[in-house]
Amino acid sequence: MKTNKPNIDPALVREIANLLSESDLTEIEVQQEDLRIRVVRAAPTVYAAPAPVTVAAAPVAAAPAAAAPVAAASDDPAKHPGVVPSPMVGTAYLGPEPGARYFIDVGSVVKEGQTLLIVEAMKTMNAIPAPRAGTVTRILVENAQPVEYGEPLLIIE
Repeated sequence: MKTNKPNIDPALVREIANLLSESDLTEIEVQQEDLRIRVVRAAPTVYAAPAPVTVAAAPVAAAPAAAAPVAAASDDPAKHPGVVPSPMVGTAYLGPEPGARYFIDVGSVVKEGQTLLIVEAMKTMNAIPAPRAGTVTRILVENAQPVEYGEPLLIIE
């Protein structure tokens, strides 16, 4: 018994697959008489590894002095007088590049205008400057965390 299946040329399929990989196309379909070949490339799966989180311990001598104001404002950081809010929607980065030392840690003394962190918005890195001089008592975001406009980023006292 003879079937009516057309002979598929492996070289033709290979050539179509090569066209697909050399271009930005994700799918190619070719039809010749009764023969139809469709080659589809699956989109690559991207896995994001969580960024390492570094938590700096506050100096032991400074802990009792800093603990009282922090405890009083811990109910709602947005209402704290030393809060630094996000000026835009984006992704907050605590350091200049992956694996680099963070701009600030809890207990860091900062000057007005000093870069505190970066918020990436629309593939643009925006340095967030300190609005006033003081000591960083709380960092309210983690590295590579999405942030909203007005969201509290950190507290400077």
